[in-house]
Amino acid sequence: MRAIVNGTVHTVSERGRIDGGTVLFDDGEIVAVGTDEEVEVPEGTETFDAGGRNVTPGLVDAHSHAGMAEWGEPEDGDFNEVSDPVTPQVNALDGFHPRDEELQHAFQGGVTTVSSRMGSANVIGGIICSMKTYGDVADRMLIREDGMKAAFGENPKRFHGDEKDRQPSTRPGVAATLREALMEAEDYVERRANAREEDEPFERDLGMENLARVVEGELPLRVHAHRADDIATVFRIADEFGIEKLSIEHATEGHVLADEFVERDVPAVVGPTISSASKYELRNITFETPGILHEAGVKVAIQTDAPILPQEHLDVCVGLAVREGLPEDVALRTVTRNPAEILGIEDRVGTVEEGTDADLVVWDGPMFELESDAEQVFVEGERAYDRERDDLDPREEYAW
Repeated sequence: MRAIVNGTVHTVSERGRIDGGTVLFDDGEIVAVGTDEEVEVPEGTETFDAGGRNVTPGLVDAHSHAGMAEWGEPEDGDFNEVSDPVTPQVNALDGFHPRDEELQHAFQGGVTTVSSRMGSANVIGGIICSMKTYGDVADRMLIREDGMKAAFGENPKRFHGDEKDRQPSTRPGVAATLREALMEAEDYVERRANAREEDEPFERDLGMENLARVVEGELPLRVHAHRADDIATVFRIADEFGIEKLSIEHATEGHVLADEFVERDVPAVVGPTISSASKYELRNITFETPGILHEAGVKVAIQTDAPILPQEHLDVCVGLAVREGLPEDVALRTVTRNPAEILGIEDRVGTVEEGTDADLVVWDGPMFELESDAEQVFVEGERAYDRERDDLDPREEYAW
């Protein structure tokens, strides 16, 4: 049994902020939350005095390649299976490496959950998995399969049109490739159902089995899309195939189509916005996007796309969005409860409530302020990081 006491606890739930709060947790789960007076801490409990500091849920990054990209090392990166532009058979769990240094940077920066996925080279990239950032075995770090990766815009055009000389080489080609795959999945579902009804043999296909989960509404489609016209095309195709479980990832020009997001009740996972316009579709990149979308009524999460932006800088992205108009009282939600709800894992992470995982961070200031730092990080009740214990002088770590 462990407890954090005397904290300013930001539950990100209906309970709101608790001044002078206690979080009691055991066996990886929160068992009680309340004021120091409300929560009885059993004798013998290992207790951490927060000294009035901020206590938040562990941060959740709804779009990351941590665990897949080997901290950006091309020799060992397993996040783009570019043998074909359509690879729904691929599952991120099979390439997730618990010893990726990006994961250590993540939990040391207060990020305890990431939605780790394949890259954006393919129109359909494969199964995405919500993962804890601290652990030894990927299977035990897995929370759930949370979506199917898809990508629009310049990346699939470059990888397949420019480099492989095959479809897609244009935006219409990208759209056609996605439509063809979804139509094939619909036909597969019908053939499978007929075979079962007639008690006939049926040859299964792993990719189609995974895509069937999308067209049947079990698995959300999570689409990399920067430009407003690409986002509009995603909405058009989703309407055509009746896909309601959908999220727009990056949403660089999402502010242009805020009303469309609201009308369809589609969330936006925005970022990484600390970037130059390295390609044409990023020319309108701005930290104003999260605030504009929130004001319109869109559920917004902020992402790093690690290792494109280092995973530990998720809090910095939130701070810059606050500077550009995102309300302070919404800031924490964009990297806790909102992404958890978007990923369908809100029963386990994103809030400080009884019954949720004991993923907790003690900060020495407001999470989104540049001067603030994570002092203590717990993942499923285990103390993954203690700044005083674990910080090292970089001069002593220099690899000569």
